[in-house]
Amino acid sequence: MKTLGLALAAALMAGAVYAQSGTISVELNKFEATDEGCQAYFLFGNTTGESFEGFEMSLAILDSEGVIDRLLTIDAAPLPAGRTTLKLFGIPGLECGAVGAVLLHDLPSCRPQNGAEMDCFSMLELSSRATAQLVQ
Repeated sequence: MKTLGLALAAALMAGAVYAQSGTISVELNKFEATDEGCQAYFLFGNTTGESFEGFEMSLAILDSEGVIDRLLTIDAAPLPAGRTTLKLFGIPGLECGAVGAVLLHDLPSCRPQNGAEMDCFSMLELSSRATAQLVQ
């Protein structure tokens, strides 16, 4: 019985490590001017082995002086396992050239499919190809 308990504990620990292995990459790929403001193109890569049915990011848009211009919460879900997905988000009333940086300051939701909310900050890899940096 003791051996069975140890085996079960080891299996649960291995499952916990597996659930948190891999990364969620978030790339700010580009900005594009629109009539309404600025369109941000994000690429999300999910190598965690799990699909995410909840993935919201709270962003602070900073101007070229580093002053917060506005806060946005964007919903990037779903994030399928093993795939890269493209998501577009509008920033109304803002010229793309006015964005100095985008700060990811919170993840209001990070929830694997059929799972509970979890802290995903340790799994994130942020990058930018745009004129502004994506920082944490």
